[in-house]
Amino acid sequence: MVSHNDVSDIGADPFRERAGRAFGKHKQILGGYFRFESNSEVLLQLVEAAFGELPQHRLPVAATEFHIELRLVQRPRAMEIDEPAPLRMQSGAGLIAGVMDECNYVMLAPMQHRALVVVSEDMLGHAYHVRYEFIEFAVFVLAARGSNLVPLHGACVGRDGRGILLLGASGAGKSTLALHSLLRGLDFLAEDAVFVQAESMLATGVANYLHVQADALRFIDDEPARDWIAQAPVIHRRSGVAKFEVDLRRGPARLAATPLALVGAILVSNELANDPDELLSPLAADEAAAQLVADQPYGAVQPGWPQFEQALLRLGVYRLRRGAHPQRSVDALEPLLR
Repeated sequence: MVSHNDVSDIGADPFRERAGRAFGKHKQILGGYFRFESNSEVLLQLVEAAFGELPQHRLPVAATEFHIELRLVQRPRAMEIDEPAPLRMQSGAGLIAGVMDECNYVMLAPMQHRALVVVSEDMLGHAYHVRYEFIEFAVFVLAARGSNLVPLHGACVGRDGRGILLLGASGAGKSTLALHSLLRGLDFLAEDAVFVQAESMLATGVANYLHVQADALRFIDDEPARDWIAQAPVIHRRSGVAKFEVDLRRGPARLAATPLALVGAILVSNELANDPDELLSPLAADEAAAQLVADQPYGAVQPGWPQFEQALLRLGVYRLRRGAHPQRSVDALEPLLR
């Protein structure tokens, strides 16, 4: 459990000077400025693994400043962690908490633009979980709440400053479509989480990794690209699915240099198309609105959703059914970016 002192610290000033803290980093992420401070250089290396060497996106508003403290602690009694427990989420009194155990948790004060991430030394053997479930989670929540961005579970690719959202249920093929889009030469914005400023309909994201299953390799004819993916580390999602975690900063991907102006959204379906030449079909406004809410339950309850939804419906929402090869899906979406 999180102690009362920890809650009091973050509510007052969790970033006041503490003995032993000696490391810091500054990053521009999702249009905001993030200051990371830690008593552990190893934790700041995970910050670099998540956000280093990325394009610095700016949005047409004053950048919000955020502060995240990363605290490495020693467990009173050492233990071996085979599989980290999932975070248990709680919220109230202006705080959001994700608790794994008494030595591993994240606490966020969105209104204060601050977060505290506590990690035990034995969790460093599970760097993926620390980076993805603690550090990236803290950044994403603070950015969405503090910069009034609509958070979406999905991908986004584009060309010449224009972007298209790729949405759909897990397993529908978003990552495969994003992969083949980048192999085609489209700009890559994000694969797992996209953040949209509803007033401008500009999309931003973190183009650090792409997660693809091994069976996706059979559709890649280019040998260097196939080797690039096959040599990536394998991570295991909470669902149990194993995926290559491909670092987009170490390959042929073109990372979107600036936020992308959205031109519409595609709801990716794993349903096979009846006509191989007709994969993409527009959705009527009522059906599109219902599908968007069903596909994005978290984003749909955020303050900016009504404005975002109406703007996206005006731009256009499409259903993309599966063709014989993922490249056919890229063929179908490319005209939307012209």
